[in-house]
Amino acid sequence: MRLTAMKGPTAKAENTASAREDAVLIAQCQDGQTASYGELVRKYQDRVFNLCLRMCGHRAEAEDLTQEAFVRALQSIDRFDGRSGFYTWLFRIAVNLVLSARRKKSRRMTFSLDATVGPGRSGPSSAPADAQTHAQRLVTASDPPDARLLGAERAQLVAQALASIEEEHRCVVILRDMESLGYHEIAEILQVPVGTVKSRLHRARLALREKLSPILEDRPRPQSEPT
Repeated sequence: MRLTAMKGPTAKAENTASAREDAVLIAQCQDGQTASYGELVRKYQDRVFNLCLRMCGHRAEAEDLTQEAFVRALQSIDRFDGRSGFYTWLFRIAVNLVLSARRKKSRRMTFSLDATVGPGRSGPSSAPADAQTHAQRLVTASDPPDARLLGAERAQLVAQALASIEEEHRCVVILRDMESLGYHEIAEILQVPVGTVKSRLHRARLALREKLSPILEDRPRPQSEPT
């Protein structure tokens, strides 16, 4: 019921290089070189937009929240001390903005099935798996090819299930299973203990499994190989 990315030595090396690049750009921003902030925006705008879209479910609102997140990050860049990764810090700002907007609206989220792409763009996303693709993988990863013909319908049902669970649980699922963040990164973003992250994720997956039980039980099972 989960999809997580494999993180081998190559991925770790890439993450380290990316963090070093961020540190240089941030230092330049703090020295007044605002052009360097444009590099950070270009690097992370798609991921932040996808996060906002997955959480709020509305493209126009996600674009506004993405822009606001980067504005607030720039206003606070002098206070960034490097104790967490820049994207973790940026995600925390974005998540807080979305949750604040959600509280103000006090309405239930409609989970977006739009392909997750950068703001104002069309075509494939440069971010990790988009919402619909991820939803299909949640329930069809082990299906034979003929069962995958039902992928779009299942993706719709998974999206509805995600929209129906508690917000704090949905947020953890999005950060872990869609953004492929580690437990400690999610804990930093949400400012809760790692144990709380794991507990919420466990409850979220149980809730999703219960809501999706008709799909899971109805999945065609591969026939046994002839002996």
